[in-house]
Amino acid sequence: MITPGIWQKSSFSGGGQGDACVEVAHRHPLIAIRDSKVPTRATLTFPTPTFTAFVEALKENPGP
Repeated sequence: MITPGIWQKSSFSGGGQGDACVEVAHRHPLIAIRDSKVPTRATLTFPTPTFTAFVEALKENPGP
């Protein structure tokens, strides 16, 4: 569970400063997403069930 308002990076965020990814925060009832390279820019928000379905689809179909 993500702590409300706390941004978390993926463990796959890359080397260096680990800023080659997105960050997520749980803001009930939404999930907020931002670019870790420019965290002060706008965020995207999705209903939690929609974001969960998206992540599960990525796990099932990781791509090339």
